[in-house]
Amino acid sequence: MPLTLEQLNAASLAEFTALLDGTYEHSPWIAEAASARRPFASLAALQLAMAQVLREAGKARQLALIRAHPELAGKAMVSRTLTAESTNEQGKAGLTDCTPEEFAKIQQLNADYNARFGWPFILAVRGPRGTGLDRHQIIQTFERRLAGHPDLEFAECLRNIHRIAQIRLNDKFGHVPGDGNQVWDWAERLARHSDPGFAEAGQLTVTYLTDAHRACARDLAAWMRDECGFDSVHIDAVGNVVGVYEGSDRAAPRLLTGSHYDTVRNGGKYDGRLGIFVPMAVVRALQREGRRLKHGLEVVGFAEEEGQRYKATFLGSGALTGHFDTAWLDQQDADGVTMRDAMRAAGLPAELAAIAALQRDPARYLGFVEVHIEQGPVLNEIDLPLGVVTSINGSVRYLCEITGQASHAGTTPMNRRRDAAAAAAQLVLYLEARAASVPDLVGTVGMLEVPAGSINVVPGRCRFSLDIRATTNAVRDACEADTLAELERTCKRRGLQWRAERTLSAPAAPSAPAWQRRWEAAVRELGLPAFRMPSGAGHDAMKLHEVMPQAMLFVRGQNSGISHNPLESTANDDIELAVRAFGHLYEHL
Repeated sequence: MPLTLEQLNAASLAEFTALLDGTYEHSPWIAEAASARRPFASLAALQLAMAQVLREAGKARQLALIRAHPELAGKAMVSRTLTAESTNEQGKAGLTDCTPEEFAKIQQLNADYNARFGWPFILAVRGPRGTGLDRHQIIQTFERRLAGHPDLEFAECLRNIHRIAQIRLNDKFGHVPGDGNQVWDWAERLARHSDPGFAEAGQLTVTYLTDAHRACARDLAAWMRDECGFDSVHIDAVGNVVGVYEGSDRAAPRLLTGSHYDTVRNGGKYDGRLGIFVPMAVVRALQREGRRLKHGLEVVGFAEEEGQRYKATFLGSGALTGHFDTAWLDQQDADGVTMRDAMRAAGLPAELAAIAALQRDPARYLGFVEVHIEQGPVLNEIDLPLGVVTSINGSVRYLCEITGQASHAGTTPMNRRRDAAAAAAQLVLYLEARAASVPDLVGTVGMLEVPAGSINVVPGRCRFSLDIRATTNAVRDACEADTLAELERTCKRRGLQWRAERTLSAPAAPSAPAWQRRWEAAVRELGLPAFRMPSGAGHDAMKLHEVMPQAMLFVRGQNSGISHNPLESTANDDIELAVRAFGHLYEHL
């Protein structure tokens, strides 16, 4: 019989430890210490308590736990001395059926990894879906992480240990994250579509109104209609996919939600798309139960947010707020195709009147909420699956150029140089220190180029970018002013010229307090703390913020939270919690 929380909460210390035996490899002390934190209101709360015990235990005990794990396809597997849990996991990943070549490869990787780090390689081989990674994925991950920094790799091993424990607890409790699995499967199915040139390389790229983009829109519309039971579904004049699940009171204002389904080049499967699938799963459950809540739910898969094909960002959500820039229609992509022609080729009207008609009346909506993968490492580092967003950072961007004098690297004395690259380097370090001096402020020089540079020439020109973000406009603007002033001082002192073109200025979007509290209540209902955090990335919620209250929920990503990258991932259990949190928020409007 599956274990229950009631049984666990009522158990003696010895019984509690015995019931959780094997959750953490050869480490019953973790369960023993977690028992003092009872009662547990949810399986997620139990998982968090055990993760906190390990985090508080110190590096020596953490290292001992890592070393308690067997090597993948190692001697213990061959001699059949693995624990029952490890045998099950390695078997599901097919490691018990390695070819001689695969076995030899893994053995060499094990030896190389141990030699480099001093502990065995840890990977949750049952993967983010719980059904098992294949041997190719395991070897690929092994090779990638072998090149990692020891501190980062130590933390990644612990994160994988927690994921292993999470899956083992699911087995003990008979818990199947059905909604999380459904969302995970939708993400995999939608990722089949990718633009030419990227698809052949196995990379995910979906840019505005390409064939892959239109295929994604058709799939989303079909799944909303056929698999979830939305009352109405359509693709609008800019390519947004709009699904409506009516409330019991059709005169009542709706809740608006959604995110984008386009991607960056060679991106991940969850950025944006998670925020479409999570509310879809909520509607699917309600429709299967034959239930309607008072307020209707409108889910929008925004057609464009990333600005990859055209120099237009938040195109999809901007159309809903009435901020579609008509000049965008005449923009050309890299192949000379205007947005107007791309729209017509996609069967869209490409007419200003049709686009203007998409503007929503804020009075017809309660507000806008968005679920999004975190795109960062914070939730990973504190072992939390969900975070409540307090504000979306305001940002400003510049393209800059410093001009000095190109000269011979061997014959120009150091005190006679007008080195443009050295000045830019000085500014990079200034911005790094300036941003680090204030909480929730970040500054980045992501592009740095010496045009026509040569190894034996003092750089006469240097081009670079500036990206400054903060949770408030005042903090962002102060850093912007200080950085430009430092640029001017540096160039004046060095006898250089400079120019800076502002290419973007987006105001901060603080979460509406009432809606932030709703997310916090939904997270606490899951037995988890409501961790508050800012968003450093831009989101469609920034556009909706201009016309109605908004708030966001972040979901933990795997692989140190990396995003805009094929390694972007999240686990079915974390997705399940996001679906339940969204359902709670919607249920308690």
